[in-house]
Amino acid sequence: MPVRKANAEWNGNLREGKGTVKTESGALDNRYSFTSRFEEGGKGTNPEELIGAAHAGCFSMALAGALAKDGYNPKSIKTEDKVHIEKVGDGFKITKIEMTTEAEIPGIQDDMFHKYAESAKQNCPVSQALKGVEMVLDARLVSVVGQ
Repeated sequence: MPVRKANAEWNGNLREGKGTVKTESGALDNRYSFTSRFEEGGKGTNPEELIGAAHAGCFSMALAGALAKDGYNPKSIKTEDKVHIEKVGDGFKITKIEMTTEAEIPGIQDDMFHKYAESAKQNCPVSQALKGVEMVLDARLVSVVGQ
């Protein structure tokens, strides 16, 4: 299996410093700062939104894979992660991830869809890496047009 790489460089102190994050594929080459991480409206990225993107992508793929394995053919799975970071003691901690997913899957019943979604939440590789964080899932099955 491949090993994926990313790197970050930080210059300066915590409050006034600035950094860059890059991925091996070139898909990401962006700046980040204290402002982009801890204040509303800061320009640049931050580790929490990158975790959210990685987790939403992983979850959606895991859900699609499990459904397909059992004969369901998802038309779309859209997932949004809201990653909460809070001041805890002298530092900061990611305290919660709120997941919202909407899926269009012909032929599946709502209760069965929720079982697949909960399983993907527990078992996708990024969820496994984030086991210490509370995850709340709001999964909705949307109707397929024409069915």
